[in-house]
Amino acid sequence: MRIIGIDPGSQRTGVGIIDVSASGKLTHVFHGALVVMGEASFPLRLKRIFDELCDIIATHQPVECGIERVFMARNPDSALKLGQARGAAICAVVSRGIVVHEYAATEVKQAVVGSGRSDKTQVQHMIGILLGLPGPLQADAADALAIAVTHAHIRASLARVGIPRSAWRRRR
Repeated sequence: MRIIGIDPGSQRTGVGIIDVSASGKLTHVFHGALVVMGEASFPLRLKRIFDELCDIIATHQPVECGIERVFMARNPDSALKLGQARGAAICAVVSRGIVVHEYAATEVKQAVVGSGRSDKTQVQHMIGILLGLPGPLQADAADALAIAVTHAHIRASLARVGIPRSAWRRRR
């Protein structure tokens, strides 16, 4: 099973791809950050996110996707731009026929580090350990890999207990 994790951003979008074996072993396939802040306009940033994700998906052929859910930032303009970048990423994934699964940042931190309040350096460190990657990881790429790992763990847990993914979240 190949999973793509996406950490959307209006300046940098993290992308991480892992393989999960039938026994649950995680293997690193790809990671990187799409740096789009050099584009002439915001719509061109969104197009670049879409195009580059489509290329990565075509190259690596993931079959499932995890993406970080948007949180409300202090600055409404930043939150809107983040939402639009996330929308471009989701469109790229869905246009390739891949189902998108959403995870809150606290859920990802809990799954990878063990605490929903851990910081970025802890996530980077644990992803390096879990996937056997040497050296420091770029923060957005590490977050994307963490999202993919979270999806792999939650997917496996739900399969073991027989709960459908749609029933995982409680309605609020």
